[in-house]
Amino acid sequence: MSKTLFDKVWDAHVVRKIEGGPDVLFIDRHLIHEVTSPVAFLGLRNRGIRVLYPERTFATADHNTPTINQDKPVQDPLSANQLKALEENTKAYGIRHWGLGHYKNGIVHVIGPENGITQPGATIVCGDSHTSTHGAFGAIAFGIGTSEVEMVLSTQCIMQPKPKKMRITINGTLGKGVLPKDVALFIIAKLTTSGATGYFVEYAGNVFEQMSMEGRMTVCNLSIEMGARGGMIAPDQTTFDYIEGREFSPKGADWDKAMAYWKTLKTDDDAVFDKELVFDGSEIEPMITYGTNPGMGIGITSDIPDAEQVEGGKATYEKSLGYMGFHEGEAMVGKKIDYVFVGSCTNGRIEDFRAFASLVKGKRKADDVTVWLVPGSHVVEEQIRKEGILDILTEAGFTLRQPGCSACLAMNDDKIPAGKYAVSTSNRNFEGRQGPGARTLLASPLVAAAAAVTGKVTDPRTLIQ
Repeated sequence: MSKTLFDKVWDAHVVRKIEGGPDVLFIDRHLIHEVTSPVAFLGLRNRGIRVLYPERTFATADHNTPTINQDKPVQDPLSANQLKALEENTKAYGIRHWGLGHYKNGIVHVIGPENGITQPGATIVCGDSHTSTHGAFGAIAFGIGTSEVEMVLSTQCIMQPKPKKMRITINGTLGKGVLPKDVALFIIAKLTTSGATGYFVEYAGNVFEQMSMEGRMTVCNLSIEMGARGGMIAPDQTTFDYIEGREFSPKGADWDKAMAYWKTLKTDDDAVFDKELVFDGSEIEPMITYGTNPGMGIGITSDIPDAEQVEGGKATYEKSLGYMGFHEGEAMVGKKIDYVFVGSCTNGRIEDFRAFASLVKGKRKADDVTVWLVPGSHVVEEQIRKEGILDILTEAGFTLRQPGCSACLAMNDDKIPAGKYAVSTSNRNFEGRQGPGARTLLASPLVAAAAAVTGKVTDPRTLIQ
């Protein structure tokens, strides 16, 4: 029987099928951080249960970490307590912990791939919705709740209903200044934030085949924003080249055995999906959001649509535009910007900073814009220095902060003030997501760079040499 990539990985991990209920799924890799794990560990202690396979769990601190002065005590009591709890819990249960100051520390969905923890054909979970990032490697990866974190720690399994399957195919040539973030925002704008609810998405077509692994991670990261349980891309030579030689990647004969399996991880030619969508890559231009969910996005040269053109109801639409201070029919280009944030598990990798630096090189930061540049890990931070990117940024008037989730979700000190506009390379633009009253415009690193040097929403194609 022909199978999709998703079927092949899922079916290989089913421990038990429950008639009329969910599957019991074995989990290969469990990633944890300081926010969603303390209550799970408390549950283990209260029930006297051990962690079944501590070597399959990896812990890092990221959500609550400051991005300056990381060598000093964390000032916020809640953050400090959660960071301390992660350190104590991982020590008590024999779990690897890359805490604040550790050279492997960083955002959970950045350090997984860069250390070779993320591999094709694996099942990966984390108490974080953007776990879908790891699907870029041909893995089944999805976010879980705190009670499920406890379940995985204690049994290395999880109970999950099998999602339906959707394939999104994009062929064609991407235009000038169009990055993977734009491709993802384009898809979400087409589907809306609920268009993939109940599905696991496979991305196919030459646009994704030609993307780097970091670009694929950005696309899969945003799968959750259109309602999908996760997203994945079939592994290929690009995938294998990225993984080879990393610390937790297979070595020697184990590598050869893994490669033999990984090369089978692709959808059979006559496999059937529950839903198929096809788009033309040449239609995609640099994107920007104008509302309060990631589906409210348009090409940067477009005007904000009228309510009649948007799903969801006129009252809801007007409320969203009211929060943003925007109006139907207005152009996005030229709107004043107060903050720019480059980072997060969506766009905190080295390629994102290369893109940002490529546009700001030889220019100057706008005087009236605050810019937070936050690498996704210490490894990325070190690459920025080694490649001379920091020199370019410094000459243009920018400063580099230390790794962490930062302004993506405002659980730390990096909060956008109420009423201020931020062009952000993160993943969500909900009301208050980046701080109470903050107004977020999601965009790619190139669009963020253009805003950072002009102080307003600017089509980056007008600045690209």
